[in-house]
Amino acid sequence: MEGASGPYSPRTAEEVFKDFRGRRAGMIKALTTDVEKFFQQCDPEKENLCLYGLPNETWEVTLPAEEVPPELPEPALGINFARDGMEEKDWLALVAVHSDAWLLAVAFYFGARFGFDKDARRRLFNMINNLPTMYEVVTGAAKKQQTKEKSSSGSAKANSKSSSKKPSRPADQPPPRPSARVAALPPPPKDEDEESGGEDEDDEHGSTLCGACGDNYANDEFWICCDVCERWFHGECVKITPAKAEHIKQYKCPACSNKKARLA
Repeated sequence: MEGASGPYSPRTAEEVFKDFRGRRAGMIKALTTDVEKFFQQCDPEKENLCLYGLPNETWEVTLPAEEVPPELPEPALGINFARDGMEEKDWLALVAVHSDAWLLAVAFYFGARFGFDKDARRRLFNMINNLPTMYEVVTGAAKKQQTKEKSSSGSAKANSKSSSKKPSRPADQPPPRPSARVAALPPPPKDEDEESGGEDEDDEHGSTLCGACGDNYANDEFWICCDVCERWFHGECVKITPAKAEHIKQYKCPACSNKKARLA
């Protein structure tokens, strides 16, 4: 089925990783920004349902493939049956764990199918291992680990910096945001004094993760912070532009907004 196999067949480790990232981004959207839509589609009254991530960064909830064996490994069956039997956050975390396992299975299925050697398999694993798991993104564990790592690296950097150097932004803080904590606007141009510390800045902010797609922060991207869960998002992922952000007094990400609506 197209939902399982996707629109193209990767051949190299880099192409398999591209496929992996696309499927992963789509499934993270289902478990974060699109959580209300995902919740509704997982009706326990329906048959065994699976969550598929597609290479084009979208997702779908549908029945498993009919052919046996299927073209690709299948995701966990029956994710909808547990929906109303546990806390929503625990259910989402459970789906995330099984989705992580499925993504790895698909990636290394491609590796076996296309005869990857030891070096290609190592490259593929290292590229995948540099990304946080979906479980870490959904539960917030990735943010905690990121803060811990930044604190350690920030202390080491502070000890090695010259006292005459201009102080950089603290390592445990994401990109700058206005006093109202509404939006993170693109950072101002660097002056000559700051250029020498550009590499440190990139190291500090490069590990800031988007709560929607799980990708890293980049200096040329617009970001916005949720005032409820305090997670950062690409503006593009949550459909917020800098112009819209200027008129927002308190921003709530889709997951926090949907959760409040359901409680009401």
